[in-house]
Amino acid sequence: MITRLEDKELKRKSRRELLKLAPIVALGAFAFPKVSNRLIEEGVRFSDWAAGEMFRSQHLAQTFSNSEVVPFAKFPYNFYDVVDPGVNLEKWTLTVEGDVRHPGEYTLTQIQALPKIVQNTRHICVEGWDVIGSFGGARISDFLKLIGANVGPNNRARFLEVTCVDDYYESIDMASALHPQSLFCYEMYGQPLDRGHGAPLRLQMPTKLGYKQAKYLDTIRITNVLTSGKTGYWEDQGYSWFGGL
Repeated sequence: MITRLEDKELKRKSRRELLKLAPIVALGAFAFPKVSNRLIEEGVRFSDWAAGEMFRSQHLAQTFSNSEVVPFAKFPYNFYDVVDPGVNLEKWTLTVEGDVRHPGEYTLTQIQALPKIVQNTRHICVEGWDVIGSFGGARISDFLKLIGANVGPNNRARFLEVTCVDDYYESIDMASALHPQSLFCYEMYGQPLDRGHGAPLRLQMPTKLGYKQAKYLDTIRITNVLTSGKTGYWEDQGYSWFGGL
C-alpha cells in the first residue's frame, strides 16, 4: 500500500525520472520469466497512474506553422481492420448516451455549428512513426456542453466512451476529453475527412497516442464507470489505457 507521504513523493517525480524505472521492470521480466506477465501488467498500471497524475489540463501540445505540415498525400492511413468500413455518410448520426441531459442522435451539421478549431499538431503512432498534420473540428468540451454532460465542478462523469462503425472502441479520461485541443475532428487540411482517415467524425487529441484517437465514431457515452472488459480495443490486449504523451 502506498502511504500518503510516498504518494506525494511520486507526484513530484518528472516524466523523465519515471522512465528511468522502465529498464528495471524490463530486467525483472527477463530475469524471472514466471512473473514477467505480472510485472508487465503492474508496470503498465503504474505508468497509467503516473501519467494521469502528471497530466496538466491546460498545458497545450506543440503547434506548428503551415510550412511544417506534411503534405496530405504523405499522411499515413492507419487502421486496425479495414480502411473503409462503409459508413453511410448521408444518414450518419452520432448517438449520445449516459450521464447527459440531452441524449439522442446528433447530426454532423449540429457538430459543425459549434465553434470551429483548426490546429496543426503532431500525430504520434505507437508503431513508431509520427507526422505533423492539419486538423479541424469542434472541441469535445463544447459538444459536451451542448448535450448537457455532467462534467461540471462536481465532475461526476469521469470518462468518455466511444464505439465506432468498424466495431473499434475506446475510452478517455474526462480531463483529457475536456482539454482545449481535444477535438471531434471532421476536417483535415481544410477538407472534409475522407473515408480512410475516419469520416465523418473522429477523435483528434495531440496529448494522446494515435490508438486513442478513434475513427468512424458511432456512439459516445458519458459515464462514471467504464464498461467492464471494454476499456479500449488495444488496451484490452495490454496497451496503456491512459495513452498520454
